[in-house]
Amino acid sequence: MATSFRQVLQTKQFVVTAEIGPPKGTEIAKLQDNVSKLRSWVDAINVTDNQSAVMKLSSLAACRVVQEAGAEAILQVTCRDRNRLALQSDLLAAWVLGIRNVLCLTGDHVRIGDHPQAKPVFDLDSVQLLQVVGWLNQGRDCVGHPLEGATDFFPGAVVTPGAEPLAPQLLKFRKKIVAGAKFFQTQAIFDVDQLKRFLDAAQPDGIPILVGIVLLVSPRMGQFLNENIPGVYVPESLLDRLASTPKDKRVAEGIRIAGELIHALRDGHLCRGVHIMAIGREEKVPEILRAAE
Repeated sequence: MATSFRQVLQTKQFVVTAEIGPPKGTEIAKLQDNVSKLRSWVDAINVTDNQSAVMKLSSLAACRVVQEAGAEAILQVTCRDRNRLALQSDLLAAWVLGIRNVLCLTGDHVRIGDHPQAKPVFDLDSVQLLQVVGWLNQGRDCVGHPLEGATDFFPGAVVTPGAEPLAPQLLKFRKKIVAGAKFFQTQAIFDVDQLKRFLDAAQPDGIPILVGIVLLVSPRMGQFLNENIPGVYVPESLLDRLASTPKDKRVAEGIRIAGELIHALRDGHLCRGVHIMAIGREEKVPEILRAAE
């Protein structure tokens, strides 16, 4: 029997997950192809849920595709699009479909997505969603009614080590642990010292943290992250490094940068693993991991 992601986090020294975005439509051939390329390199594949408020195939359906293609899925669930009835119903559906891992997020606001006229829900936030998962695992819904069959999800959450100020992020990090988070994935990290400052303050007490690694492919992308994604900081040294690289070699340079970060995190024993976000270039994940050797 294959080792589950839950077991891997308990036993493996350095864990690797990767992120895949579902298609905007019903054509799943590329999704299946990406899974086939990644499944022997990663311990699980995280499937986004209308990431950046852009409408795509549901994470639930895509997770089923991932698992049918031979990899273990981590279901992302955001609170933006569904009230507590729909959230619980989708979680029960995920369990019935064989999905065992769930990452609980509040979600980006619809104003930044491709349907800005949509009505945001936010009936719950990520801390409350973690509590709901815990209740479903105990065999009851969020108002205490018994279920005809409980779940046993392995729940995770996200954290932003580069948040400024850091104190509110630390408070929410601890609330998520109390609410039942068993692992964390971080927002993108490009500065190891920034991560160290967070870890010194957070003192995660054995909670596995997978550090977010984004494939940086141009100085313009780095500037966009700095200007638009709160808590993400791409150092000027990396922007200059990409700017001085010929345009046709920047993807390769970004792969080297990601590999160097993973190498430093692994050799410094700073985290339990990494979560690689290649953002449309999922086929590059094996190259990033080879660069990290």
